[in-house]
Amino acid sequence: MTEDLPPLRPERPRRRRSGPISALRASFLTGLIVIAPVGITVWLIWTLTGWMDSWVLPLIPPRWRPENYIGIDLRGLGVVVFLIFTLLIGWIARGWIGRGVIGAGEALVTRMPIIGAVYGGLKQIAETIFTQGDDKFDRACLIEYPRKGLWGLGFVAGNAKGEIARRGTAAGRGNCLAVFVPTTPNPTSGFLLFVPETDVHILDMSVEDAAKLVISGGLVYPSDNLSISSGSAGSEMPRGNSVVKSTESR
Repeated sequence: MTEDLPPLRPERPRRRRSGPISALRASFLTGLIVIAPVGITVWLIWTLTGWMDSWVLPLIPPRWRPENYIGIDLRGLGVVVFLIFTLLIGWIARGWIGRGVIGAGEALVTRMPIIGAVYGGLKQIAETIFTQGDDKFDRACLIEYPRKGLWGLGFVAGNAKGEIARRGTAAGRGNCLAVFVPTTPNPTSGFLLFVPETDVHILDMSVEDAAKLVISGGLVYPSDNLSISSGSAGSEMPRGNSVVKSTESR
C-alpha cells in the first residue's frame, strides 16, 4: 500500500527584504525627484538673467551702475532695465505720435528687398504670439498621422483661410483646420497639416497639459485624464465617455 502524501503547497514568492541599501536608494531617488525640478528651474533663471545682463549692462554707463556704489554685483539688473525699457517703448507706441513714427519706419523697412520680407514675417509671428487674440493654439487634438491607424497629438491653430480653404472646399473636404503636430521632446519643431474638421478629434486636456505630454515623451499625463473605452477597435476613435470628442459635437 502506498501512503497518502500530503498535498503540495505552492511556494510563496519571497519578499525582498528592505535593507539599508534599499532604503538609501529610495531616499536618494525621492530627493532627486524633489531637487531636480527646483534645481533646473533655478539654473534656467540664473542663466537667463546672466545672459540678459551680458547684453544690457554694457549699454549702461559705468557711473549709473549700482555696483559701483554698493560694491555688490546685482545679478538681474539687466532684466529690470529691459522690462522698464520695454514698458516705455510700449507706452510710446500706443500714442498717436509713436504710431506715426513706427508706421513711417515700417513703411521704409518693408520696401527693402530682403529685410522687408524678414521683418514682415517676424512681426506677424510676434503679433500672433503676444497679442490677446484668437490666433493661438487654443485646443489640443488627435489626428490620424502619419498613416491610418496611428494617432498623432497636435494643436489646432485655427481654420484654413484663403486659397487653402477654397481648394479644400472644392475638393469636397469641407472646412479644414490648420493643425500643428510637434515633435518630441522639442515641440518648437513639427509639421503643419491641413486636416478636414471631421477628422480632427478635440481633446479635453488643455494645451499646457498636451505640451507636457509631448515634451515628456508620453510619460507625463494630466491628472484629470479621462478613461478611454476599451471597446474600440481598429482606427476608430473612442466615443462617449472618452478622452476625445469629435468636433461634430461642438
